[in-house]
Amino acid sequence: MSHFTLFNLPTFSDARGSLTVLEKSLPFPVVRTYWIYGADGQTRGGHRHTSTRQALIALHGSIAIYMNDGISEETITLNTPAQCLLVEPKDWHTMTFGEGSVLFVMASHSYDRSEYIDTPYELSNK
Repeated sequence: MSHFTLFNLPTFSDARGSLTVLEKSLPFPVVRTYWIYGADGQTRGGHRHTSTRQALIALHGSIAIYMNDGISEETITLNTPAQCLLVEPKDWHTMTFGEGSVLFVMASHSYDRSEYIDTPYELSNK
């Protein structure tokens, strides 16, 4: 079982394809949305936040999300648009993109660079 919150979104599938619903699934109101693509083989992120909560969904491909909250660390692979990973403000995270991957991100706050914490947790804090 993961220390971090990863959950399956309601998905309805039949011969015509799949429909995944996000309605009322997130524990915060979404203020900002963005997606990252064209980052094949690249690692992005490398920070945590003071206030912002995020929800991550791999819309296409596979993305390895390294998470560290100062107590536990884990790499979670997102590879289906029916799964959502919550990233809390305390969660240091990086995202490593597989070929052709698209990551959709929903955030609880607007972009504010001063809200980023770029210093990772020290090994002694685990």
